[in-house]
Amino acid sequence: MKRTRKKHMFGSPSKPRLVVYRSIKYVYGQIIDDANHKVLVATSNLSKLVAADVKKAKTKTEASHLIGKKLAEVAVKQKIEQVVFDRNGYIYHGRVKAFADGAREGGLKF
Repeated sequence: MKRTRKKHMFGSPSKPRLVVYRSIKYVYGQIIDDANHKVLVATSNLSKLVAADVKKAKTKTEASHLIGKKLAEVAVKQKIEQVVFDRNGYIYHGRVKAFADGAREGGLKF
């Protein structure tokens, strides 16, 4: 199996880590401060923040975009603008790419 990264990504209080996880049905996103071992912001298809918008989405890719955008909007309200993107071993394509694009559109920089 090929390694996807040499070093473990690490989020700090000034630049936390944005992790994406995708299952067959859902996409989950979290912004984590690894130094303090805290989840700062989290959202998914199951979150009440995006439930109405996700139901309107026609595809899982569209839903991923909306989830990333909403996560970024909540993060910007908490004054988090810079993050390190951790794709969690997934190929940067499809739902993962849509999530990242939505997060950038929502105001995050990575």
